[in-house]
Amino acid sequence: MKLAPIPKNESKRIKVLWQYDILDTVPEEVFDDLTELAARICEAPIALITLVDEDRQWFKSKVGVTINETSRDISFCGHAIEQSDLFIVPDATLDKRFAKNPLVTSEPKIRFYAGAPLITPDGYALGTLCVIDKVPRELRPDQKQALRVLARHVMTQLELRRHSRELVRAHEAHQQVESELKRAHAELAKVRRELQRHKTKASSKPRKR
Repeated sequence: MKLAPIPKNESKRIKVLWQYDILDTVPEEVFDDLTELAARICEAPIALITLVDEDRQWFKSKVGVTINETSRDISFCGHAIEQSDLFIVPDATLDKRFAKNPLVTSEPKIRFYAGAPLITPDGYALGTLCVIDKVPRELRPDQKQALRVLARHVMTQLELRRHSRELVRAHEAHQQVESELKRAHAELAKVRRELQRHKTKASSKPRKR
């Protein structure tokens, strides 16, 4: 069995993945819809949106499995993120990289795998949209193209989600600055009133002759 390779830009890739603030988040309908669509179009019993961090592949969305993650070193997606296009394994039992993989020899007994990398605008692969079957097979050309298109939609949603969160954080930071300015102005006004009071008090005292 060949362990999933580590990309040359791994440290930067991981840093970019963290910026999306997506790992270990709750299910979201927009991602579940895309996973369901991938499973239906590719006629596959299992479909996943995976995100590959330092030591695991975590499932943002899933159809046909109950687990939330697997170890990265035995993951098919760990190989897929090294590709610029689809990574397809027609029969894992005949592929020396995967024949002895525990995901092949035991549940879910993967035979067929096809993964489209989720590539950021800067060119970093965060994970995949993948479909899996328990029998050897291939994808038709139209299914391959659909998987590519759906993966791009997943990446678009990840981008929108990230920008939305950045806007919220920027708005919160702006509100905090405004609040601090108001407090500073209030304190300054208080100091001015205090100075004026002392000034008035001093001027009202009778002068000594």
